[in-house]
Amino acid sequence: MRQRYVFLDRDDTLIVDKQYLRDPAGIEFTPRALEGLQRLRAAGYGLILITNQSGIGRGLLTEDDLTAIHARLRDLLARQGLALDAIYYCPHHPQDGCNCRKPATGMLEQACRDFEVDIAQSAMIGDSEADIKMGRAFGLTTIQLRLDDSRPNHGADYLATDLAEAADWLLNRPR
Repeated sequence: MRQRYVFLDRDDTLIVDKQYLRDPAGIEFTPRALEGLQRLRAAGYGLILITNQSGIGRGLLTEDDLTAIHARLRDLLARQGLALDAIYYCPHHPQDGCNCRKPATGMLEQACRDFEVDIAQSAMIGDSEADIKMGRAFGLTTIQLRLDDSRPNHGADYLATDLAEAADWLLNRPR
């Protein structure tokens, strides 16, 4: 049976962007991120992280560094009674031309092979143009987080200030 999922960007969506984060101790959740995740989980959504991590392709961190960061992220979430169903990441440099780097849809395609995703009932939440373009190209409802007014509107279905507002809109939107 197909399930609805929320695909989440990592940096400046779930956690504060620390520019090529290498130290797991540097993880800091964005405001109201945990509250939003709890609402989504309680409503029956699966949660999947989809993230570009070109720091690996640029030689700024290793796959082991990223594994440690994501292990700590999972641990911090577990302490709040939360879990991600999966984490997908693109390790490539932007010039590599891979099919997994957002806005390409390779990570979403892999998630759909691994999970029974109900695309019509699923959503992409992110802060960047690449997040919104990827979600739109895949037929997902898109929500753009604008943590401040300096970021342009990338044509998402909804603009939210944080994950809790995004969750509220998604859970209460007219169908």
